[in-house]
Amino acid sequence: MKHNYPTPQLPGNQYDVIVIGGGPAGMMAAGRAGELKARVLLIEKTRSLGNKLSITGKGRCNITNIGDVETFIKSYGSGDSAKFMYNILHVFFNTHLMEFLKLRGVEVVIERGGRVFPKSNKADEVTLCLERYLKQKRVRVRYNCRIAKILIDADGIMGVRTETNEILQAKAVILATGGMSYPGTGSTGDGYKLAGELRHTIIDPKPSLVPIEIKESFAGSLKGLSLKNVELSAYETGSHQPFAKMFGEMLFTHYGVSGPIVLTMSKIIIEKMEELDAASNDHDAKKSVALAINFKPALSYEILDGRMLREIKDNSRTMVKNMIANLLPLRMIPVFIDRIRLSPMKKCGDITREERQTIVQTLQDFRMTVKCARPIEEAVVTAGGIALNEIDPKTMESKLVKNLFFCGEVIDIDGNTGGYNLQAAFSTGYVAGEKAAEKTVERKP
Repeated sequence: MKHNYPTPQLPGNQYDVIVIGGGPAGMMAAGRAGELKARVLLIEKTRSLGNKLSITGKGRCNITNIGDVETFIKSYGSGDSAKFMYNILHVFFNTHLMEFLKLRGVEVVIERGGRVFPKSNKADEVTLCLERYLKQKRVRVRYNCRIAKILIDADGIMGVRTETNEILQAKAVILATGGMSYPGTGSTGDGYKLAGELRHTIIDPKPSLVPIEIKESFAGSLKGLSLKNVELSAYETGSHQPFAKMFGEMLFTHYGVSGPIVLTMSKIIIEKMEELDAASNDHDAKKSVALAINFKPALSYEILDGRMLREIKDNSRTMVKNMIANLLPLRMIPVFIDRIRLSPMKKCGDITREERQTIVQTLQDFRMTVKCARPIEEAVVTAGGIALNEIDPKTMESKLVKNLFFCGEVIDIDGNTGGYNLQAAFSTGYVAGEKAAEKTVERKP
């Protein structure tokens, strides 16, 4: 259970640093600034901190990943995102984060794919750890407080104005309001408006790591079915070459597909669909995107065909549906048999060569048609946000407004599933808090 702990009163409304947003990036930024003796006010629009953090990883909190820097950089894509994160990760990386948590009583475990979770399997433990960090560093927290405007003059930051017209003065402001996914946690895109009013460019926010809807009606009958060790490929209509491919685990939902490999591929799928929409016209048939499941990616067509021949020979008097049960999960069998257009009661010994080839081909290329991505509100993270070329990657400070800093999902950084996004939040928050404190706290000689 999270607590709204008492905080020390500070004289007046003057602070060194005001942090807007009480998610993982904002809490880390506020704590780090407080650790460097800054007078810090953390402002959260809801009644508690770490709302989205507490539901990540299905409530378990995939804190980070044990991959090296290069692995993380690849997760964030190419171009500006990759270049931007190099310095940030070298300042505060996964080893620093795990040590930070361990020193504060949070033991971690490493799971498949290098994913790091709290040993307790409770995301709230991480949130409470950060709350204790804030209290120890004398950070003041205000809940149920919405910011209407960031105040500046010719010299930079002056402070903020709340929606109740209260003026809070500060030497620096850190914007850590998150993106637009899971709005019930407070992530409703407020930071884009605040930054946009200060002439910052906002890259169009889009869903990233989001489930995909398919047109086929069988999805509902497979709801909850998890497929492991499969390969998922994405194709443009008419193309024999996939534009994306990934091996791992996926999940059927009542509307389509989700799970790690689907979420990771979703951003590329969305971009391809937008590209096809932009290129289509009234004279051409609109192209679409198809997904193909390879249920047996470790086997070549020839090896799988040979195995099928043996299955048919050894089970000549067995019904097709029972033979398929040796190859696929039970719930998948009716859907698969319907796809290959065979009677489930047909004897294996009566399968023709062409029918056998159809079975093998479908096991390695089970097609589904993409309808759309689920809405941004259901995305794990938001792609887009404050343009990176307007932020100093060494300090997280705005290049347009002196002493304005950014961190977390509000900036145009998003990575693959597996702990990469939370690490980006913690890393950018750490650097923003540190640099904001260094610029605003008077040091004694």
